[in-house]
Amino acid sequence: MFECECLPGYEPKSSNHWNRRDGSDGCVSKRIGVSNCGDGDGFVKVARVKDPDTSKAAQLLPNTSANECEQVCLSNCSCTAYMSIEWEGRIDCLAWYDELWDILVHTEVGRDLYVRVDKMELAENTRKSKGFLKSRGLLAIPMAAVALVLIIGFACWWLKKKRKMKDFVEADELEDARTHPEMQFFHLSAIIVATGNFSPVNKLGQGGFGTVYKGQLANDQKIAVKRLSKTSGQGIEEFKNEVALIARLQHRNLVKLLGCCIKGEERMLVLEYLPNKSLDSFLFDHTRSSLLDWKKRFEIINGVARGILYLHQDSRLRIIHRDLKTSNILLDAEMNPKISDFGMARIFHGDQLQDKTNRVVGTYGYMSPEYAVFGRYSTKSDIFSFGIILLEIVSGKRNNGSYQEDHSMNLIGHVWQLWREDRALEIVDSSLESYHYDEVLRCIQVGLLCLQEDSEDRPTMSAVVFMLSGEASLPSPQQPAFVFRKSSCVGGYLSSPQGFIC
Repeated sequence: MFECECLPGYEPKSSNHWNRRDGSDGCVSKRIGVSNCGDGDGFVKVARVKDPDTSKAAQLLPNTSANECEQVCLSNCSCTAYMSIEWEGRIDCLAWYDELWDILVHTEVGRDLYVRVDKMELAENTRKSKGFLKSRGLLAIPMAAVALVLIIGFACWWLKKKRKMKDFVEADELEDARTHPEMQFFHLSAIIVATGNFSPVNKLGQGGFGTVYKGQLANDQKIAVKRLSKTSGQGIEEFKNEVALIARLQHRNLVKLLGCCIKGEERMLVLEYLPNKSLDSFLFDHTRSSLLDWKKRFEIINGVARGILYLHQDSRLRIIHRDLKTSNILLDAEMNPKISDFGMARIFHGDQLQDKTNRVVGTYGYMSPEYAVFGRYSTKSDIFSFGIILLEIVSGKRNNGSYQEDHSMNLIGHVWQLWREDRALEIVDSSLESYHYDEVLRCIQVGLLCLQEDSEDRPTMSAVVFMLSGEASLPSPQQPAFVFRKSSCVGGYLSSPQGFIC
């Protein structure tokens, strides 16, 4: 069924192609080359429209009423259409100054688009339907209940995705786009509107590669937008890597990727919105930490473990995250953990067990010694990071804190000392009113096993999940690798039985 139709004031560029149900040539203005500016021209309302492409000279005018938006567009002969957008109690204006591309009419959701036409077309559309708005402000009656697909530049829905990729995804920046048809590519205008033009009020957090904002789409779906900083260390390769990886991963303990946006220097990930933010915002806050009882903490530990197991073994790929830490574990409305931030992740192929890099990235305090010193990473590097996370969840303390009178020992060293003295339960977070002693001791022991200095001595993630279930007897941990805090050495000293390495 041919479902393409031109906007009011437009006609098919090729009647012959259109009659053969080929709308790929799109539509053109009926009065192309003829100025209709200031001669009774006005606007026709098209209801329930998806925001057109903003790559063709669109402008966002904040705090601009619908009437003001109309006058702004009417006073500029280059303005072809405008849209009034309500956002959290305020009204913004989005105006277009060129051809209109990628237009789709929905059956239920969408916004009103006001398309500029000359006085003859305005009169004709007013006679045909009472659902249009003149430039004088005559209110419209709603359009017909049955929505039609309107394509300008793109004619048919089956061409929409292909053309959309071409316009929004730079081929030299994201060659994997066509291999992931399930991926949604968002218009920059939709992201601008959703986040209130990246309002500081909607800022959720900031990391090494950019800022994360809360947003709300036209269909009321809440999203989190990770906006890559132009001055960050993450280039297009890391961004491509993150998009390609998350698109292929589906697990209840991994953050879900909804899509992305690439326009010029702007690169953004659109992720599911998780209202409780990151785990560290609870663990290391004296007030909020009490909201995490032992049952919930143990569930979070197991959830993170299952998420890592999926990355290492159960997915179609073998993935090393390389930046596991409590700030990269997000919590949904039910406080279920979800691993996020895959910009530094790497895929292992075939029988590959480890790799090496000259560019060590990640967070000191969570890095395994072989990675921090020699740049070698493997699944056992992630397991070391998980061991840190586990001890931080149990204790409510940061690994990079100081736990000796001379401020020389971090959390790992402190836990190891208490473990050897059979005082391990002293490390438990004081905000916990009650807990299962056996579960806590098991978690501490598993954490120490994950922190063994030699990567070969650390358990696999499948073994960790099994040990946490309580169905396995645990081996005794040896002295773990740990970091002494010392200001003269960036990152600290790595302590081992063989000595110190700076």
